[in-house]
Amino acid sequence: MLHIQRMKPFYVTQEQAKVKLVFEYQYFTIKKGEELFHFIPAEGKEIHINLQNLQVENLGDIFVFQKGSRFIRLPLYQLLLISDIHTHLKEILQGADIMENDPLLLEPGEAENLIEELERMNLLNLIDRALEQGDRDLFHHLTGQLNGTL
Repeated sequence: MLHIQRMKPFYVTQEQAKVKLVFEYQYFTIKKGEELFHFIPAEGKEIHINLQNLQVENLGDIFVFQKGSRFIRLPLYQLLLISDIHTHLKEILQGADIMENDPLLLEPGEAENLIEELERMNLLNLIDRALEQGDRDLFHHLTGQLNGTL
């Protein structure tokens, strides 16, 4: 298992519901056993994260780490599997206040409240439709459901 010794993006950019973390020399180091390898931006140097599902999107990018004349080349998906990188990514996102400022992300409980409000609005629309069509039975049935939800 690899351990992330240091992981600090050179810069972070956000475009709508996506975050791009860009890494440069000496901002990203991994420890394999007792050996410390430093990131070099020879191939991949960015991690793209979708904020809606918190998934890394560029899993095929190759990250290269170097110690002297030795290199470790790892696809991002493998780095995610064999290291503790998730912890560091979470800290980076929280430290940058990205997740809290994204209007597309809902607080806990907000989704349920939003669904309840949409269901209530739909029920009111169905009641209006029953009134327009003169369907008394449907109107009474729907208003009974509405009274049960209030």
